[in-house]
Amino acid sequence: MPTTDLAPTTLDLDGRKVELRPLTAADRDAMLAFANGLPVRELLFLQRDIRKPRVFDAWIEQIEAGTIRSLVAVHGGEIHGCCALVRDELSWSPHVADVRVLVDLESRGMGLGRLLAMHCLDIASQNGIEKLLVRMTTDQPAARTMFEEMGFRPEALLRDHVRDADGVASDILIMALAVRSHASRLGVYGLN
Repeated sequence: MPTTDLAPTTLDLDGRKVELRPLTAADRDAMLAFANGLPVRELLFLQRDIRKPRVFDAWIEQIEAGTIRSLVAVHGGEIHGCCALVRDELSWSPHVADVRVLVDLESRGMGLGRLLAMHCLDIASQNGIEKLLVRMTTDQPAARTMFEEMGFRPEALLRDHVRDADGVASDILIMALAVRSHASRLGVYGLN
């Protein structure tokens, strides 16, 4: 599922023109600046620290291999948000994908996170993915509310699952969505 087949789209978010387009290797410096501008606490749900250049390089390799599909939201040459749909077709769960969404502090409250998450749902539906997972630390009520409004439901709580650089442990909440039932609900309301 290559990302390169997605055409860039310009959106008006709260009076700002934001370009939504595939993440590429050329975005390395902008992505590292974006990641380093986020509170570390909000990165703990990720399995890797995206503030590290070698992690970004591995991310690009996985995009090129087709296991990750990533988009960035760019305004003024800077990344203000990104999303990734991560699927391992060689695993025991090729029908499941992880949704990852990050939005900078300045761009919150404009619907950008929801837009990026909905894009992941659309990609999942188009690619035969049956179940989506999203992870977050338990101290992210806005993210939890957004995903619950989209139909995700809590499925697991991993106690003391991650630790920050100071060694402080945090729980990880895993929420899930059955893609087919979500699409059916939308169809009932004529929204798909």
